[in-house]
Amino acid sequence: MKRMLFGVAAVLCLAIGPMAIAGEAVRINPTDPQPTCAMCPGTYIPAAELERYTQKAITEKLIDQQVRDIDIGKARIGVGMVHRGRLEKPAPNSVAEHDQISEIYHVISGAATLVLGPDIVNRQRRPSTMRTVVEFNGPGNNGSDVKDGVAYEIKAGDVVVIPAGTGHWFTKIEDHIDYLMLRIDPDKVTPLKGEAQSIEYLSKPATRGE
Repeated sequence: MKRMLFGVAAVLCLAIGPMAIAGEAVRINPTDPQPTCAMCPGTYIPAAELERYTQKAITEKLIDQQVRDIDIGKARIGVGMVHRGRLEKPAPNSVAEHDQISEIYHVISGAATLVLGPDIVNRQRRPSTMRTVVEFNGPGNNGSDVKDGVAYEIKAGDVVVIPAGTGHWFTKIEDHIDYLMLRIDPDKVTPLKGEAQSIEYLSKPATRGE
């Protein structure tokens, strides 16, 4: 019995020894750049959940909805779904700009005319109590026009990058436009939102208000 136990112990030592050495070899060197989001999990959002946001927008006449707000270490990433209906001419003071949050649009369906530019005419501060300011895109301004703005005809499949401080202005929408919104929030001014909060939000009518 003793010989058997000794033999098992010897085999374990032989097996574990090389593994331990291998483990030492792949250990992260403290002098190397380290992950900026230490031990952070990944995030998966199924298409079915995103589609529920679009349907909710149509049913409840909503425009912008935040699906997730995720901490990635040095910044937060907001994931939103936006649905805009037909627009023959722009609403007054509908140029939007965000001080700290940059945005990326990926157009899913529809088409629109979008004007971009940093020189905003009649800049007016957005109320700090607005829901979009508090929960989605942080402090910013509205305006009546974009001086020397560039108009783009955007459609399904297109991607638009809007840096913080750049005005963006929908001036015409033929029928509708749906797009996935990614918000880059390096100052972490918006609150986190996880899967459980998303499912709860989808389970009941949205709170009305700006």
